[in-house]
Amino acid sequence: MKIIMLGAPGAGKGTQAKMIAETYHIPHISTGDMFRMNIKNGTELGMEAKTYMDQGLLVPDELTVRIFLDRVAKEDCKDGYVLDGFPRNIPQAEVLEDALNKLGDQIDYAIDVEVPDENIIRRMSGRRACTSCGATYHIEHVPPKKEGICDDCGDALVLRDDDRPETVEKRLRVYQEQTQPLIEFYSKKGVLRSVDGTKDMQDVFKEIEEIIK
Repeated sequence: MKIIMLGAPGAGKGTQAKMIAETYHIPHISTGDMFRMNIKNGTELGMEAKTYMDQGLLVPDELTVRIFLDRVAKEDCKDGYVLDGFPRNIPQAEVLEDALNKLGDQIDYAIDVEVPDENIIRRMSGRRACTSCGATYHIEHVPPKKEGICDDCGDALVLRDDDRPETVEKRLRVYQEQTQPLIEFYSKKGVLRSVDGTKDMQDVFKEIEEIIK
C-alpha cells in the first residue's frame, strides 16, 4: 500500500499520515525527515543534498527522488509507505512516476485533505509554541491551562512567524501555484481520493480508512 498525502499547509495531512502509518504498520516518510536522516548519517546522498541546502537552494527534483528511492528500498517499506510533503509539484511527480514505473511499481492512492483557506488561516494562527521545551498548543482546540504559559515547563508561549496570518497566506499562494496542480495530475491517473479535513481528525481518519478498505 503506497499512499501520497496531499493538502495545503495546516490541512492536517501530516497528522493523518502518522495515523495511517501507526494503524497499517507502514513508514511515514517526509522529505524533511529523509534529508535530515541522510545528512545526520553522512551518506553520499545526504552530503549532496546539503551542498544545496547550505546555499539556501532547493534540492533538485532528481536528487530528491534518488533519496526517496534509497529510503523506500529499506526493509521497513516492503509493505508500503505513506508520503507526506512529497512530491511537491508536477515535475517531482513525473520523476517519481517514471522511477516507480522502472521498478514495476506505482502509487495506490493520493489522498487530498480538503480544507478552505480561511479555516487554515484560523487554525494556524491559533497555534502557540514553547521555545524552551517544544510543546505546542492551540488557543481553541488544545489551550494551555494558563493563557500564554507552557503546561510542561512554565515558560512563555509564542506565535511562530510561520503561523502568522500574513505568512500563512503567502504559503497558501505558493501551495496553490505549485502543489495544487498535483490534484488534477493524480485525478487523471485515477488514484485521487478526497476527504473533508474540516471534520474532527478521528472522523477524517475514518473517511481515509473507508478509502483504504
